[in-house]
Amino acid sequence: MAHLHLPPLPFENWQETYNTLHDYTRALSAMRRALTPRQKHWSHISLRVNATGLTTTPIPAPNASFEIALDLATHRVTVATNRGDRWEARLRGQPLSEFWNDLTRARDALNIKVDVPKPDFPDSAAVYDPAAVERFWSVLYQLDFLFKQFQGELREETSPVQLWAHDFDLALLWFSGRVVPGQNSSDEEAADEQMNFGFAVVGADIPEAYFYITAYPRPDGFVGSPLPKGAYWHTQSWTGAVLPYRYLAAANDAGELLLDFFRMVQRRGAELMKKNQ
Repeated sequence: MAHLHLPPLPFENWQETYNTLHDYTRALSAMRRALTPRQKHWSHISLRVNATGLTTTPIPAPNASFEIALDLATHRVTVATNRGDRWEARLRGQPLSEFWNDLTRARDALNIKVDVPKPDFPDSAAVYDPAAVERFWSVLYQLDFLFKQFQGELREETSPVQLWAHDFDLALLWFSGRVVPGQNSSDEEAADEQMNFGFAVVGADIPEAYFYITAYPRPDGFVGSPLPKGAYWHTQSWTGAVLPYRYLAAANDAGELLLDFFRMVQRRGAELMKKNQ
């Protein structure tokens, strides 16, 4: 899976559609958060990549389990139950509040007996360009496979490869297995020594798609350690290693380039974390 075929992904060409898609994932995440049992490091609120888009995975309800998916290949939102029932609607650029109402109608139509309060979503106009979504989808499913390839190389515990709706980034957490000195071991957010490997379409201070790696707690010597060609250390609003997506899109060996970036920084981070204990 190291041979990727990544199209250009200039943010300015699909910003409005990105905002719409981001909003739809926020709705799915809100539904999952309200009904799914808690998991460590908030994995119960993230989405997963499936064969055609993004899914909540099965969500429990008193009289059924159900799954909501954004089909980015055929531009549908679908709701399916363990009884074999299915509901779907076209993704047509409906505003977020209307999209939430669609999900409510789906639950009623499928007799799913749950009542999830409507989140405080803004009711703004939305744009949905199918071609832009398909371009992004062609990137996302390839990166999901590659992240999982990297995950399979790691001996220690990892999170699922997951999409976080709040920042709309695909990410994977790696844990060293050690507790951060001075932290309560029952508070995994603060106690688990970890590194985060991710892909973001855009950032608050990075106006393009990029891959990132952060470490918590950040060990001495981590920032400034060697990086592959094209990568750099970002130290503005947050600190971590960054590899711009455009370098991969222009490379013949994009998969190996990304894996080398992840492997190099993970090995160095793990060494420094162990040394700094």
